[in-house]
Amino acid sequence: MITIQSRIYVDGISGAEIVNFLLNCTDCAYQEWWPGTHLELHTISRRPDNVGNIVYMDEFIGKRRVKMKGVVRAVEPGKKIVWQLKKLFRLPVWLSLELVDDGKGVAITHAIRVGFNGMASLFDPIFRTYFSDEFQRAMDEHVKAEFPKLCDLLHGSAHSAQLAL
Repeated sequence: MITIQSRIYVDGISGAEIVNFLLNCTDCAYQEWWPGTHLELHTISRRPDNVGNIVYMDEFIGKRRVKMKGVVRAVEPGKKIVWQLKKLFRLPVWLSLELVDDGKGVAITHAIRVGFNGMASLFDPIFRTYFSDEFQRAMDEHVKAEFPKLCDLLHGSAHSAQLAL
């Protein structure tokens, strides 16, 4: 199993705001979040409790353009969201956000887990060609830049600037 994990704390935003934004995102809002880097994020198919929603995402991670569909596999309002990536079928790739509020802001753990269990894990090295060390560095930089930008989008840059002082 390959795990790519980033952690960041962001003042002035809550886990509920992040989960709600991501579950209800439109391409326009996604582009406004990070112009030129975030290209598309929208729900293709929606379920009443959001588990099973199919989403489409298109963005740059460093210099690499990443286009993907994902299925929402789990939602804990304000605390967690998990997507499983898919092409024609579900891939052994999961993207998760775990969020812990403290009343002032939120600690975010962003994780990508890739691979199989059991004997099929022999194929995991194949994933290293895509999920390389360079991709891991780019993803960490991306995560640490994007969530403060989301706070700025939802609350205005003056708000987050005041909290940073």
